[in-house]
Amino acid sequence: MSKSNVTRRGVLKTGAAAGAGLALPTILTAGSHSGFTNAPTGSTVTLGFNVPQSGPYADEGADELRAYELAVEHLNGGGDGGMINTFSSKTLEGNGILGKKVEYVTGDTQTKSDAARASAKSMIEKDGAVMITGGSSSGVAVAVQALCQEAGIIFMAGLTHSNDTTGKDRKANGFRHFFNSYMSGAALAPVLANAYGKDRKAYHLTADYNWGYTTEEAVVQATEGMGWETVNAVKTPLTQTDFSSYIAPVLQTDADVLVLNHYGGNMINSLTSAVQFGLRDKVVNNKDFQIVVPLYSRLMARGAGANVKGIFGSTNWHWSLTDEGSKAFTKSFGTKYGFPPSQAAHTVYCQTLLYADAVNRAKSFNPCAVAEALEDFEFDGLGNGKTLYRGADHQCFKDVLVVKGKENPTSEFDLLEVVEVTPVAQVMYEPDHPQMGGAEATLGSCNPGA
Repeated sequence: MSKSNVTRRGVLKTGAAAGAGLALPTILTAGSHSGFTNAPTGSTVTLGFNVPQSGPYADEGADELRAYELAVEHLNGGGDGGMINTFSSKTLEGNGILGKKVEYVTGDTQTKSDAARASAKSMIEKDGAVMITGGSSSGVAVAVQALCQEAGIIFMAGLTHSNDTTGKDRKANGFRHFFNSYMSGAALAPVLANAYGKDRKAYHLTADYNWGYTTEEAVVQATEGMGWETVNAVKTPLTQTDFSSYIAPVLQTDADVLVLNHYGGNMINSLTSAVQFGLRDKVVNNKDFQIVVPLYSRLMARGAGANVKGIFGSTNWHWSLTDEGSKAFTKSFGTKYGFPPSQAAHTVYCQTLLYADAVNRAKSFNPCAVAEALEDFEFDGLGNGKTLYRGADHQCFKDVLVVKGKENPTSEFDLLEVVEVTPVAQVMYEPDHPQMGGAEATLGSCNPGA
């Protein structure tokens, strides 16, 4: 029987294994039924932070955990308040959530869906978490979101980019602040066509899980719409570390662009291998060979070093943005940890504040009241400009950044430059878009649980 390890304020706790269904949380009994799962009864409220502390996305998870701890500090009135001061909604006053001090438990998803479900299940059943958030894998996000729907808990997705999370696998209890694969394709394709021309032949290497599939599909459709041809698309295991056997075959084709639908350590390793094979020095079809990374992060750029120079990608947020919210968050995070935050850190910090604010506006921890407060909520001041949490699919819509590896970085943290801020109108789509599961994809009903 597998076990999930959950840490509560530095004390290691061991939870039960994930099963087919969820047992009734011990906080709720027939005599104290409150109407929804894990209703806080004392002076504190517990949130569950479920992040990859091991596995290929561990760097992202570590930065998420830093941001979660900072968000809790700010919610409880510590530090400088960060983006609470710039958030357009003004319900957060540093006195916790609905006056209750915020506590938290943490778990290691291991970048594995089963492990993530087990740790989330333990947080809900053993620790009384009223909300689960986190993750740096869309496979994990989809699995945990489904569990939270079953349990009657709000899931505030962390870093998850697959269309599926708010597409075919959307749930009424789940919400995503991060952008998605469709948005990356819509933002990137015009920039790539302008930089490299419309007569290009692309070879895709794709992480073999739902994020990779939807990112490949989005980029293929968007670039083919600009005139590119897709030569091949090869799936690579998420556990792969040596990509040489996948890079070598690219040289046997007439492809003149390599698209790496990889993230985290996978992207660092595959890009390094591509550079070592000399792809960036090749001339194919009388064109300089190019590499594209659809989803970038500062942490990935740092890991890949000089190999990212000149390579285009997209990102949800970047610490160099000069709006008041971004400056406030970067200052708070940098003061506490000594370096700027990643996009993973930014999105989970925002999700924590958005949940707390929704509870305050709803005047209830009931997940259905919280969901109603978040649906079609428009806000500003959290670092991406004006943002909409669309009610139809619980996806945030905001401007998308196209970035490129800097040729002359000034530090190990200054590796990406924003080359275009793609307006939200360019990345909008209908809730029943084919890439999102079509008309059959529906939220279903909110589940309050007990």
